[in-house]
Amino acid sequence: MDHQSSRGLQQFKNYVGIKFQLYNSLFTSLPFHRIEKTGILLSLFLSNCEEGFKKKQSPAQIIEEFFQKHTSYTSERDKLDLLFRFVQYVERQVVLFDALEDASFREVNDVNGVGTLKHLESEIIQNNKEDQLAEKLKDFSIRMVLTAHPTQFYPGHVLGILNDLEESIRESDLTRINLLLQQLGKTGFINQSKPTPYDEAVSLCWFLENVFYNAIPEIIASLANGLQMNLADWKNDRLMCIGFWPGGDRDGNPLRDVRP
Repeated sequence: MDHQSSRGLQQFKNYVGIKFQLYNSLFTSLPFHRIEKTGILLSLFLSNCEEGFKKKQSPAQIIEEFFQKHTSYTSERDKLDLLFRFVQYVERQVVLFDALEDASFREVNDVNGVGTLKHLESEIIQNNKEDQLAEKLKDFSIRMVLTAHPTQFYPGHVLGILNDLEESIRESDLTRINLLLQQLGKTGFINQSKPTPYDEAVSLCWFLENVFYNAIPEIIASLANGLQMNLADWKNDRLMCIGFWPGGDRDGNPLRDVRP
C-alpha cells in the first residue's frame, strides 16, 4: 500500500471508524423495546453468522443455532421480534455511518487531488491553457441523470434527520447528536405503501433542493474564478444540467405496469 493510500485509510479510521464506535454507543439509549439487549445480541449474532458461514451452514441453521446458544426464546413470535429489532438497530447504524462519511468528506478525501476541479484548474494554469478551456466551456455540457430505485432511498423525514446529524457531527455537538439519534429511534423507516414513480420523484427533489441546487452554482463560480471570468459574462447556461428519470428505467418498481 502506497503512502497516500495508507494516509487515506488512517484518515478514514480517525474521522469515520473511531467516531462511529463512539457515537454508536449512544444507540444503547435509543427508545426501542428491550434495546439494552439488542446491541449485545447483535454482536453475538454477527459472530455466530461468521462461524456458521465457515462451517458452510445454511442461513436457517445459523439463525436457529444462534437462538439455541445465546437466547432462551422458543416461540416464533419472540424470535421474529428479536430479528426485527436487529433490523431496526442496523438501519439506524447505517444512517449514522452515512452521516459520518458525509461530514468527514473533506478530511477523508483529497479535494484538491487528481481528478478534482481544483487539480484541473492548476493544470490548466500551469500549462497556459486558460483560453482553450474558456473556449471549450462555451458549448460544453454535462447532464447528470437522477434516477431512484424504491429500495435505495430514505423517506423524507429520515433524510432531514440525516442532514441535521451530518451538520452536528461536523460541529462535534454531542448533545444535539444524542437528541437526533433519539429522534431517529422514534422515526419510522418503513413506508406504509409501495413507492410509486411519483414517490421516487419527490425523494429526488430533496437532493435537488439540498445538494445540487447549492453545489452546481459553487462549481461554476469556482471555474469562473479560476479562469478569471466575470459570471455576468458566462454565456453557457447548459454547462451542468440535471436529467430526471424516476420511473423511466422500467425496472424494480412493482407498481410500474409499463410495456415497451
